[in-house]
Amino acid sequence: MAPTPTALTPELFDYVLAHTPDLDDVQRALIADTKALGDHAGLQISPDEGAFLTWITRLSGARTAVELGTFTGLSALSIARGLGAGGRLTCCDVSEEWTSIARRHWAAAGVSDRIELRIGPALETLRSMPAEPTFDLAFIDADKPNYPAYWEEVVARLNPGGLVLVDNVLYHGRVVEDDNAEAVTAIRELNDRIHADERFDSVMLTISDGLTLARRR
Repeated sequence: MAPTPTALTPELFDYVLAHTPDLDDVQRALIADTKALGDHAGLQISPDEGAFLTWITRLSGARTAVELGTFTGLSALSIARGLGAGGRLTCCDVSEEWTSIARRHWAAAGVSDRIELRIGPALETLRSMPAEPTFDLAFIDADKPNYPAYWEEVVARLNPGGLVLVDNVLYHGRVVEDDNAEAVTAIRELNDRIHADERFDSVMLTISDGLTLARRR
């Protein structure tokens, strides 16, 4: 039997954060403004995931990126900070209200010139783009029932060697439960599809709510 991973208790998670790059004033303000949204605040990525997004974007040398599901902008901020010189990030979201918070903090962080925000259903936005390799990196974190469709649209526009990061692939543990909700079924479908996709090398990580990292061959 393979060794089981270390259970991530609240105390151990605090320890992880203490050994993750410190949040700056903009990040702390953005997290505070998001927390004020109440129940919706849970849609925000965790600080350790944000640090990973910056790190993997920088490590990959990505200069063109797309994000599906922006919310209040912490993930976009993280990706934008990791882009190479002259890099551009296209963000797709349906909410003017939530992304207005994002815009304010992107400006404070000095990354607004790297980000193009497109308001509208992400599938429609993607399908309005040429179906040819364009992006070095993609982050999928929008409505879960559309995950399989997002994957196919992103893959059609991903450069060779490009990365796709898919968030919430464990869906709060529900992927292994007797749960046939639409979102859970879609995530299971995509997890299986990525695992079997011979165009990609992939790994599923236990960061936050599960994060799959796939590299196009």
